Amino acid sequence: MSAAITATVFIPTYNGEPYLKEILEKVFTQKTDFAYEVLIIDSGSKDGTLGIIETFKKKHPKLRLHIIPNTEYGHGKTRNLAAQMANGDIVVYLSHDASPSHELWLHEMVRPFEINDKIVGVMGKQIPRTHCIPMLKSEIRGVFAGFGPDFGTTIFYKDDFVQSQGVYDAISFYSDANSAARKSYLLGQIPYQDVAYAEDQLFGRDIIEAGLYKVYAPRGSVVHSNDLRLKEYRYRMFDETLALRTIGLPVGVPSRKTITKMLVRGILRDTRNIIRDHDYTTKRKLYWLAVNPLFHVEKWRGIRLGATAELTDKDAHQKYSLEKLRANK
Repeated sequence: MSAAITATVFIPTYNGEPYLKEILEKVFTQKTDFAYEVLIIDSGSKDGTLGIIETFKKKHPKLRLHIIPNTEYGHGKTRNLAAQMANGDIVVYLSHDASPSHELWLHEMVRPFEINDKIVGVMGKQIPRTHCIPMLKSEIRGVFAGFGPDFGTTIFYKDDFVQSQGVYDAISFYSDANSAARKSYLLGQIPYQDVAYAEDQLFGRDIIEAGLYKVYAPRGSVVHSNDLRLKEYRYRMFDETLALRTIGLPVGVPSRKTITKMLVRGILRDTRNIIRDHDYTTKRKLYWLAVNPLFHVEKWRGIRLGATAELTDKDAHQKYSLEKLRANK
């Protein structure tokens, strides 16, 4: 292992107690032929997050903790701060609820940068947790299956072939819950934009528009899915939909006919998947067969709210934003 640090694994935390111990244990048992460090920026956790971090700091000298007030946190701004603080040439971003699925995860996230100097961002695969909401399980599996086979590495870039919005959205799609980027670009040509949400989608788009490459590395996989209660789901979808509109992506207002069609299609798909899912006990299958359709309803309520809200209506944003509701608790 070389003395110089190649990669900085950055984890932003805010009340990340449920999965943080598991994540840090897996991060610190990675097998690499390069040196790496771990940087955590906490934005005002009120649970046991800081205690977990301090325990790991005693055993791992290359774990650094930086604390900021919650009011200073920003999805793009804090990721840029991490790049400024990083000692590694590659910054590997990992959300506080995403656990590496194997001991070569970090190797697989860093390896694609050796392919070509024009590769700026790498997006790893996400595997839903076994207890995940069935609707989310289906969506996560479907999204990442569309980017390429698990045994390969897929490079995305913009050329004359990209002539439709659908293809453009596919090649520019980016999730930074499990991702990596060259620090030189983060500090120079392509920093994260300081937006309230969807900073990763903008980052992916900025890479493509600059004539550079984005990579999907499925072998760099994590176990990750959002733990959301039914009453929270509408607000999460409001945040996501409004964010896409805020950064200029086209979001139409779904008609009631369209919503009904998508509800029926999604519920039927998930019903089949629930019955076949070996992760659920029989009792849990019965529970999800009854409750999962309600998540579909809340999903589309949130999408419609986000699609119809005025972008300048701060009162609506405060009322329906899950992030703001959680921050105010």
